[in-house]
Amino acid sequence: MRILLLNPPFIKKFSRTSRSPGVSKGGCVYYPLWLAYAAGALEKTNHEVLLLDASGENLPLEETLSKIKKFDPEMIIVDTVTPSFENDSKIVAQIKKEISNALVVFVGDHVSVLPKESLKKSKADAVAIREYDLILLELADALENNKSLSNVKGIAWRKGKKIILNKEAEPPNEKQLDWLPFVSQIYAKHLKLKNYFYPSVQYPQVTILTGRGCPNRCAFCKWPQTFSSHNYRKRSVKSVVDEFEWIQKNLPQIKEVMIEDDTLTQDKQRTIELCKALIEKKIRLPWSCNARADVPLEVLQWMKKAKCRLMCVGIESADQEILNNIHKGTTPQGIRQFMKDSKKADILVHGCFMFGNQGETKETIRKTAAFARELNPDTAQFFPVMVYPGTETYKWAKKKGYLKAKKWGDWLNEDGTHRTLLSRPGLSAENLNELTDESRRAFYARPKYVVAKTVQAMKNPKEIPRLAKGSITFAKYLLKK
Repeated sequence: MRILLLNPPFIKKFSRTSRSPGVSKGGCVYYPLWLAYAAGALEKTNHEVLLLDASGENLPLEETLSKIKKFDPEMIIVDTVTPSFENDSKIVAQIKKEISNALVVFVGDHVSVLPKESLKKSKADAVAIREYDLILLELADALENNKSLSNVKGIAWRKGKKIILNKEAEPPNEKQLDWLPFVSQIYAKHLKLKNYFYPSVQYPQVTILTGRGCPNRCAFCKWPQTFSSHNYRKRSVKSVVDEFEWIQKNLPQIKEVMIEDDTLTQDKQRTIELCKALIEKKIRLPWSCNARADVPLEVLQWMKKAKCRLMCVGIESADQEILNNIHKGTTPQGIRQFMKDSKKADILVHGCFMFGNQGETKETIRKTAAFARELNPDTAQFFPVMVYPGTETYKWAKKKGYLKAKKWGDWLNEDGTHRTLLSRPGLSAENLNELTDESRRAFYARPKYVVAKTVQAMKNPKEIPRLAKGSITFAKYLLKK
């Protein structure tokens, strides 16, 4: 069967795979990670697959439609997220009307949380709910063999004028995660690697998963609550090391691997085992990962030996009450110790700071901004909290009447950057935006920081491409402001 997986055109450099989808002020462009894994599963089962990242390629709609028409797919998988849902629904309607009679399936966290509503408000034929790699295999088999869709677990679909919600599908288990092809192979076959950029990661890079799901319960965090669950399922260490080895051998232009697991370091023993295996296999590729601010020094030291270069860490707040409110499970004192240990192990930290959660005030925001400068991570991002359907924070905001939005497109400004939707007494959306910008400028405009980055580039020329690319994009934003 000919199957198209589409990341639809939208605003230039819009990233659907980001946990807060939008246009990054640092120029970040994510790989279509979940679509690529699904493409690999479909190819492995002998389907003819086209992965078309119109968003990453910055393709206009007309060219995208032309490519779809030329491929003539029998099934079309369309990725969508909350802020782009209205745009993506219009594209689906146009595809259905002008281009193809194929079955169109929406995928992504937004439609996973709101499957029936999403079908009512679009022309899509079905929704594949949550992790959809294996669901699509079952759906393709049903279509090819004229079977009823009623037995395909994990979908919502149209049956005449009715919308049917089938039984829930089990997420891929650890054995099935090992069965999936390396996502790096799918990127190399279907995508232009130079299109994807993380400001904190050496460029060019590839992004992989070594596991899915997260046992932690952060109130704001989207993926575990809406898509990949709180059940952490891990690929075998051998599978992960084999993929590193494949990248090192076949993609010599790649400077770094980004491990996009929600929190790689939550299984500390596995992390050490993975590091030892990377060392044993003589993997020379630097890598980065998402981590919590609670990794012991021993684990950090093994990570460094295995070429870990940087951790992306959700620090969020300097205020213990706020950390408790969002179930973060960390303390300012513990975060300080983690930062000391990270510097001792010589691993860089990209610190993430979030404003506007339960209990936030102007004073706690300024306290957190000062905390960021005290900790002095290699890079930092300052974000007003973005609330998405299916998360605890969304339910809190909606119940309190703090959510100021009339449609899904309100989640973005006209240029695709994030729009703050929380507005409450003493801390309006405008306050959040102003304080976020103020905190960002105060962190990056420090002479001490600028000098440190210059020295870093001089000492390690490999850092220059990502520092230059991120700095230029961010400087344009600051000048615009």
